[in-house]
Amino acid sequence: MADFLVSNIALVALFLASGALLIWPEISRFAGGASALGTLEATRLMNQAGTLVLDVREADEFASGHLPKARHIPLKELGSRVAELAKFKDKPVIVTCRSGARSGSACNVLKKAGFTNVHNLKGGVPAWQQASLPVEK
Repeated sequence: MADFLVSNIALVALFLASGALLIWPEISRFAGGASALGTLEATRLMNQAGTLVLDVREADEFASGHLPKARHIPLKELGSRVAELAKFKDKPVIVTCRSGARSGSACNVLKKAGFTNVHNLKGGVPAWQQASLPVEK
């Protein structure tokens, strides 16, 4: 067994790395991260009264097209403007950006500020557009 591990160290490393990548979403959710939503789940949630869609992209990106009724607060301003969103602390909040990286950071900011129902849109605005869902300008 030890001979196999030593002679196939690259294979063992690949196996461990792929396993870690598979369980990472579950680990981050339990560690206080936001859940990731696809476009279908996001649409369902948006149809409920009281759901906030928060776009954390820069102003020019937001102006080029955003999810319907999205509120715009760039990520770099979110920490200082989070109080503006206080009435949504216990309501669903869908956070979006271009790819999911900035919105993931924004979800962490919101969670630390006490928001309880925060979701990150998988694939961001491009995934929304690819699903042929409406955008506003």
